[in-house]
Amino acid sequence: MILRRVARPLLATIFVTGGINALRQAEGHAKAAEPFLNTTLDKFGDVIPEQVPRDPVTLVRIDAAVKIGAGLAFAAGKAPRLAAGLLLGSLVPTTLATHSFWTIKDPGERQQQQIQFFKNASLAGGLLLAVSDTHGKPSAAWRARNAAKDVGRSAERLTRRGQKRANKLAKRAQKKLPS
Repeated sequence: MILRRVARPLLATIFVTGGINALRQAEGHAKAAEPFLNTTLDKFGDVIPEQVPRDPVTLVRIDAAVKIGAGLAFAAGKAPRLAAGLLLGSLVPTTLATHSFWTIKDPGERQQQQIQFFKNASLAGGLLLAVSDTHGKPSAAWRARNAAKDVGRSAERLTRRGQKRANKLAKRAQKKLPS
């Protein structure tokens, strides 16, 4: 319990501060993300609903709001699995947009972006653990399977009881019939 109370805010800090920074410098972040966004929209633009904004500055602001909101919720332990999932969903495109080291020719810059890429991959690993953390309670899937087994057992008991009752009634009916 204490571990989660310490670990969550530590993990959330990078997202909250990054989100605040992105809001303050949305145009600069949008400029950095624009090549990735253009490539993505060229490939998947027909699949993405029309309601999704295509303006890079708007997308950066939405991403920043998700990072701040989900980061604060995660740090506070409010819906932590959902918050971690939102942060993970925000982290992946951000990482691909801003740390695509494989496209960089300069060895020094390439190495810096590679470090940032793998740092974000490590954060993603931590978020995956948080998404799957059930606080020591059984997962929803386990509870559903267990409930299904309980329903099956109850149905079997009811069937056996019904068969016994039917047999008793049949015996009584046999006794009352004239021979």
